[in-house]
Amino acid sequence: MHSSLSKDLTELTTERLVLRTWTAAEAAAVLDCAGGTRSADWAGDFPSEGDGVIASLLGDNPAWLGTYGHRLIIERESSLVIGSIGLFWPPTEGVLELGYGVVASRRGRGYATEATRVLAAFALTAPAVHTVAAGVELSNPASVRVLEKAGFERYTTTAEDAEGTARFAITRHNSSGK
Repeated sequence: MHSSLSKDLTELTTERLVLRTWTAAEAAAVLDCAGGTRSADWAGDFPSEGDGVIASLLGDNPAWLGTYGHRLIIERESSLVIGSIGLFWPPTEGVLELGYGVVASRRGRGYATEATRVLAAFALTAPAVHTVAAGVELSNPASVRVLEKAGFERYTTTAEDAEGTARFAITRHNSSGK
């Protein structure tokens, strides 16, 4: 799979997706959609609950609107926003956390894996980053598969409750060739 990067670093493009940085206006629109106003550029089931949470946090975390922050996932074929993926900037001791979500109507197509793979590779180009990590509840095996297919390796599992959480990571040394 190939990917390209816009000159201003606001877009990552893959064969099927565009990952574009959020704007403050888009975050406000997501928050306002509870009142019934929806963008014509959104898939019918966007935003999800998780997208609303991220939109509400963007005002308090302006770095998340930057190059290494959160991005909307846009399906190239339809030009519709189908989810979001993001990096929780700044890194902590070289580790950057990643989170993602694709709306139900577009799941099962490999979009989350494609977006995760490309954004993680991009994040590993940042000078202060050597690892991209993500956590997933074991009760969500599809999300576990996304991380595994994107080249992440499991490094810990907690069993604090019946569901447990697994932590995955990809580093500069294991990101090539996967």
